[in-house]
Amino acid sequence: MTQTTTDRPADRASGAVVPVLAFAGIVVAVMQTLLVPVIKDLPQLLDTTPSNATWVLTSTLLSGAVATPIMGRLGDLYGKRRMLILSLAVMVVGALVSALTSDLLLMITGRTLQGFAMGAIPLGIGLMRDMLPREKLGSAMALMSSSIGVGGGLALPAAALVAQNSDWHTLYYGAAGLGLLAIALTLLVVPESPMRAEGTFDLPGAIGLSAGLVLFLLPITKGSDWGWTSGTTLGLFAASAVVLLLWGVMELRVKAPLVDLRTTARPAVLFTNLASIMVGVSFYVVSLVLPQLLQLPKSTGYGLGQSMVVAGLLVAPLGLTMMFTAPVYARLSAKYGPKVTLILGLLIIAIGYGAGLGLMSAAWQSLVISVLLGAGIGLAYSSLPALIVGAVPASETGAANGLNTLMRSIGTSVSSAVIGMVLANTANNVGGVEIPTMHGFRVSFLIATGAVAVGLLLALFLPGRRPSNKPQLRASSEEDAALERAEQVLRGFRGRVLGADGSPVARAKVTLIDRRGRQAGATLSAEDGSYALTVPAQGSYVVAARAQGHGPLASSATHAGDERPVDLDLSLPGETVSA
Repeated sequence: MTQTTTDRPADRASGAVVPVLAFAGIVVAVMQTLLVPVIKDLPQLLDTTPSNATWVLTSTLLSGAVATPIMGRLGDLYGKRRMLILSLAVMVVGALVSALTSDLLLMITGRTLQGFAMGAIPLGIGLMRDMLPREKLGSAMALMSSSIGVGGGLALPAAALVAQNSDWHTLYYGAAGLGLLAIALTLLVVPESPMRAEGTFDLPGAIGLSAGLVLFLLPITKGSDWGWTSGTTLGLFAASAVVLLLWGVMELRVKAPLVDLRTTARPAVLFTNLASIMVGVSFYVVSLVLPQLLQLPKSTGYGLGQSMVVAGLLVAPLGLTMMFTAPVYARLSAKYGPKVTLILGLLIIAIGYGAGLGLMSAAWQSLVISVLLGAGIGLAYSSLPALIVGAVPASETGAANGLNTLMRSIGTSVSSAVIGMVLANTANNVGGVEIPTMHGFRVSFLIATGAVAVGLLLALFLPGRRPSNKPQLRASSEEDAALERAEQVLRGFRGRVLGADGSPVARAKVTLIDRRGRQAGATLSAEDGSYALTVPAQGSYVVAARAQGHGPLASSATHAGDERPVDLDLSLPGETVSA
């Protein structure tokens, strides 16, 4: 096992941590929709074909998909704050590369670097779990998770305004400036997490997952250009299936895998990730349909004839509503649990799309659709990290949330491909220009409704929890931590970490190791030396403790897998003491 130290203790976290991390998430999400206002002009701007111009968007998607699980795992191992800053720095470099060129290959390179920043969102969620008291954690994670939609929604009108009144390269200069500001604020305000996963980085696993994802997402994003039944498309899908299967077999045999597939297979994690794909599908449909409907000329008979900027402003409430939903989610989740809030969010999304089928005849009606969908997607997105965090050990938070963010990205990719195909196949050719039809828009909304229905079915299979009647407002994080430890010991090991003289040892790293030598949990001892670790299943474990200025200790113990805690005090250095 390896032990690393942190740069700054988590107890120095200030009240500004949450808004700074959320701001970083919003900045990263801006990269996904930054070019939406100029998509149709990219071939001319880059002096290339429409097919080649789509690589400017595809490259960001692919790199973001690869980066999220990898950066999450690196954060668990070497520090989430450190990896967050690295992600933002790579994004800034990519933005500057794109700002200084109109060459296609250099533009694609810059956009690829920008996509790597998507790992910042699961890293931010992991930092929040590690340093915030529980009464603040729900709304904080909700805001961080929703930043994907908030950034995308707010970027549309801002990017449209810039693109309409200035050189389009200004978009990238602005993105670089926002990235630098996010880095500076993170350095000043956000402390490093004390939590570390044991082991080393699984480089073969990272390469295998990256190859499998690229082989899977590439035909999804380029299938319309290549043909969905072409040899290239089908061949890449087949290759992705083979690579991901071999990767899964390899990960199951690795002691410290990039993605713990056994944890991922737990019902709470598996069904959350599958539901995340459906939420991603439903989120992207409105982003594709409403801006086009609003900007189509009124001469089509159904277009609303709005400018690029006005269309962006009318869709912006989607992101704003998601942001304001975070505190509402926190209250609902505290009372009913994240499973209920996920189901409620999906129901509101279904109502929004259902209402949208009859609300496409006036510009103001798009506001109604945006607000309804923003509320539903906000609740759904806010529920996802809470479900993941509640089902995985603290040392795997970054990697697990990275995988969950990846699932959402896969959902948006599938949505983009399917809705793009639907709109293209239902379009009217007017003077050599393909014009989307109202029929295509309505079919797109029906597809989104179907995805939500599947998401609802998956959410029903999630394990529920009994609502807590405990008060949610406590005087301090120490009291909160004590209450959380009291709840955890219902099934696991508990005790105190003591020095050679019998005095309590605070902030000692206590690690739970299963009989295969894999980390099954980790925590830090409290000021009074107390600790608590839950066990995933019945069996034999090693409970190891380490603290600065003390020798390490490892003690074998067995847990029956029932609700009774096993008392185990640890003396550093020295023998295990029966509690």
